[in-house]
Amino acid sequence: MHSILPVRHLFRAFGTFALLLSILFPTTAQQLTGKVVDNTTELPLIGANAVWKGTSKGTATDEAGNFTLQLSDALTPEIIVTYLGYKPDTIDVSGKTSITISLAPSSSIKEVVVEGQQTRYSALTPTNSQIITTRDLEKSACCNLAESFETNASVEVSTTDAVSGAKQIQMLGLDGSYTLLTTDNVPALRGLSTPYRLNYLSGTYIESIDIIKGMGSVLNGYESISGQVNVKLRDPEKTERLYFNLYGNSLAKFDANLNVSAQVSPKWSTLLMLHSDHLGNRVDRNKDGFMDLALGTHHNVYNKWKYKHGDTWVSEFGFNALRETKLGGQMNYTKGEPVSPTQRYGTESETDRLSFYNKTSYTFPGRPYQSLGLITSGVHHKFNSLYGRRHYNGEQNTGDLRFIFQSIIGHTGHTYKVGASFLYDDYTERLEQTRLARTERVPGIFAEYIFNNAENLTVVAGARTDFHNLYGTVFTPRLNVKYDFTPNTIFRVAAGKGFRVANPIAENTAALVSNRAFTFREALEPEKAWNVGGSFTQYFELGGRPGSFITDYYYTTFQNQVVADMYSSANQVEFYNLQGRSFSRSFQAELQYEVLKGFDVKTAYKYFDVQTAYNGNLQQRPMIPQHRFFVNLGFATPFDKWRADLTTQFFGQMPLAYMEGHGGAANVQKSDSFYTLNGQVSRAFKRWEIYAGGENLLNFRQPDAIRGAANPFGSEFDASMVWGPITGRIIYAGLRFKIE
Repeated sequence: MHSILPVRHLFRAFGTFALLLSILFPTTAQQLTGKVVDNTTELPLIGANAVWKGTSKGTATDEAGNFTLQLSDALTPEIIVTYLGYKPDTIDVSGKTSITISLAPSSSIKEVVVEGQQTRYSALTPTNSQIITTRDLEKSACCNLAESFETNASVEVSTTDAVSGAKQIQMLGLDGSYTLLTTDNVPALRGLSTPYRLNYLSGTYIESIDIIKGMGSVLNGYESISGQVNVKLRDPEKTERLYFNLYGNSLAKFDANLNVSAQVSPKWSTLLMLHSDHLGNRVDRNKDGFMDLALGTHHNVYNKWKYKHGDTWVSEFGFNALRETKLGGQMNYTKGEPVSPTQRYGTESETDRLSFYNKTSYTFPGRPYQSLGLITSGVHHKFNSLYGRRHYNGEQNTGDLRFIFQSIIGHTGHTYKVGASFLYDDYTERLEQTRLARTERVPGIFAEYIFNNAENLTVVAGARTDFHNLYGTVFTPRLNVKYDFTPNTIFRVAAGKGFRVANPIAENTAALVSNRAFTFREALEPEKAWNVGGSFTQYFELGGRPGSFITDYYYTTFQNQVVADMYSSANQVEFYNLQGRSFSRSFQAELQYEVLKGFDVKTAYKYFDVQTAYNGNLQQRPMIPQHRFFVNLGFATPFDKWRADLTTQFFGQMPLAYMEGHGGAANVQKSDSFYTLNGQVSRAFKRWEIYAGGENLLNFRQPDAIRGAANPFGSEFDASMVWGPITGRIIYAGLRFKIE
């Protein structure tokens, strides 16, 4: 435990620093500041006009493309931006005091990208990308990353088991381990952090989230298979100088968050973000003798610094430290109970995590298209956990380095990026008498070419070659193509290969909350898969209101996969390399439409066909619904004074593998289909905002979520087959305070 003391002292030091900064900060004038740039080169547009809609009150951008408008001059929360030779546009700036606007040349009508707009699919990116903004994050409780996807249809978040409280994401019907999670485009929260990684980022740290389906860029490595989730953390230069958030719910869980930013000097800015949450109330609503949600305390500190020297040097680095403790199990379980015939069943975990990153770039003077970039990051992740009578401990030390050079061939229609990388991963895991350890050293090189004809075609072709010390040479090609049939009709295709080394215990901790034995039949090989797919996007206007229709289909097929087989034996999880086929078919259709001014509707349907060969027999993978419906209704008054959101989801039946076996095999059953309903109402004042809402308002709970709960050390105990909510209805409320 001696390693914990520095982390505690670090929390105290940061807390004192935050208090001093919050006292010293003065208030600011009510202004809207912004910048207008070209959507291709991102160069500033000098002399562009920005005017409040319905008035003559406006201004022109300066030599850096910046402008300032007084909020008191506004009649509506919309500005009109015009510039000779570019398509004018009207932008809704509700709730924002700082925006960045990208205008397109009038000969090539593109989408205007506005920071803080409502969630929509980007018309600019060659990949199938969707953006969740700060405004969307505030539509739900959003205490951590797990709750950031509640009003989004592309990513599912599910509870892994009925005891520990761990959650995971799914994309394209595949587990979250196949989705590359990055923060500010730096790979993060991977490896042994997988079981609880969605708890490790507070929602108040997040500026926006980019969701990319299919294969992403080779610049971020070779691990992405189903897609990428890039979490953009708040920027020290642009975020509020003070942001405070409090949250509490009907289970007696409480969250406190404080963000403080400062412009230390003309070149230096910093942001300190603090988060703490605590649940100490034991709840057993379904009367099975087990706590519905694990108790826990979480402390998290994130400090970012940014250095900017003119238009040439930009450097950003950050430090993150967290400590989390959890305790679950039977209602009267106490920490550290000795093994005995009367021992109660419990789960415990203690996690310490330290990480840092740095991104430094140099842009050549007079050549805004040519730059050098260096990205480094490091992680130390250590945990001790207990599941019943099984101890599971692990440690991960990771270092990542990337060097990138970017330039053009002739003109900006031909851009290329080349670089080199080095990944160091050192893993040690111990589950009872089983010890898994490996050290990966992976140097690599990569190149990416981007063609853009500035009218209707973008092609991104990339490849990387990595030299793995354990598994030899790994070649990873990827291709993304976007074609605009019209400015409002867009078609994309994507194809590529992914490679990853699995961490089978960390990625299947749900099965530890059962009496299944973990059995490794053979030496496990890396996972390799191809992903091919595409999307169709149609923007339209109906009744003077904007809307969009998006549909996509992706097919993922594995050349090798680490199979976690819970079908073949009722009392084991058997791990072995794929013997036969394993694939995922994913289809989604989504419609977004502004029915009335301020009233938006999103609805989506998803279909999954995910099958894997278990002992050579092709079967549906457990815990994945084939059919899912999603509807989100959002309403906001001008300037977001009142906001209301309602989200309902339908989940179809899922195959399950219960432990009651016949002839040694698991008993295959199906879950019930069910609905969930979440809602929130918020009221904003000058600097304050209060909100209240509910999760699972229909109060649906999975019946018999824990099999064999009366005898948790018996052969039929199984809390891993969770397909629905456990806790029932949760009511919450909170407040936000901001100083811009």
